[in-house]
Amino acid sequence: MQTREERDRETWVHGSEAESSSRPLTSRGILRAAKDSGGLAFSFPPTLFILIPIVFAWIAAPGPGALLITVMLTLYAVLFVATTGIGLYPLRVRLVWFALCTGLLLALIPLLGANLLFMVMFQAMTHVLLLPWRWAVPSMLLMSLAVMVLAVVLEVPIAAGLAVMGAVMSWGIGHGVRQQILQEQLEAAQQRNAVLAVAAERERIGRDLHDLVGHSLTSLTISTQLARRLLDTDPEATRAQLEHIEATVRQALADVRATASGMQHVRAATEIASARTILATVGIQAKVPTALPPLHDDLAELFGYVIREGVTNIVRHSRATRAEISVDEDSVSVEDDGIGIPQGAGRSGLRGLEARVALAGGRLEVVSSETGTRLEAQMGGAR
Repeated sequence: MQTREERDRETWVHGSEAESSSRPLTSRGILRAAKDSGGLAFSFPPTLFILIPIVFAWIAAPGPGALLITVMLTLYAVLFVATTGIGLYPLRVRLVWFALCTGLLLALIPLLGANLLFMVMFQAMTHVLLLPWRWAVPSMLLMSLAVMVLAVVLEVPIAAGLAVMGAVMSWGIGHGVRQQILQEQLEAAQQRNAVLAVAAERERIGRDLHDLVGHSLTSLTISTQLARRLLDTDPEATRAQLEHIEATVRQALADVRATASGMQHVRAATEIASARTILATVGIQAKVPTALPPLHDDLAELFGYVIREGVTNIVRHSRATRAEISVDEDSVSVEDDGIGIPQGAGRSGLRGLEARVALAGGRLEVVSSETGTRLEAQMGGAR
């Protein structure tokens, strides 16, 4: 039978995957996914451009051929509008949908000829919305370049302009989608880490209480049994056992209070352990101390706050690939290789931390540039 902690871990590790695979591949499910993606309102207006090849087809040769073109392009428009929703489905579904869109356009070559080049913007969008980013960018750029060349050769300058516009717009939209996905993954990783941290804390508390209270209760049981046997025959020995029981109870109560109090305090060691897990979860290479110098409780708490603030800023804002935490007897630093703190960005957390460090008799220094940020707290002034 699974423990509560195991169920918590499984929920967060597999939750997003289960949600993605459980979406029904029906018209209602696809429509719901398109609404959830937030892109449905933006995918309708561009479909008006599909009227361009349809109008050209009716002008060139009205009749059954133009009607077939109209039906096929209308079907493509429906597939394109649904693309934002399909982007939330598993990769195999996205690849099938991409193949349907591409195959439908290729089937229109004998009917539309050069006018098919006007569809380049739509196909560029399907690349970045349906394919993995590492595939989408090169394939989209290659397709746009091919359309530009064909447009110049076939003397369709408007199509060449649309190819350039489609490449730029698709890259921008795809990059935005990618950033949103990364942000959601980061938030999910933080949530998973919070759940795992709670589960680990439960296990630690259980071990501590078992070690502390279990030993005390065993001692109390033995002393109580002995006192009961000695009660009638040796009152003095009974008194000694009762005094022992009282002392044991007091010590057990103090131990339990100390354990509970330890849960409420920030410590450098625990923040370093938490930082190692969080940074690894979001893909940042972390270099942290394997051992800490002896630190007074107040200093260990202060350094813990510095480490927590520094790691929080790295995870949320830095876009870093590497981070390093250093601790010695009178200073702590957190450094990354990210993009630095933007000009005008709010620093309420850093201002509060600066006041906390100053109150303890130290100095907080923040050095930020386009190559990274260094947050350092020094106690007793400058070195």
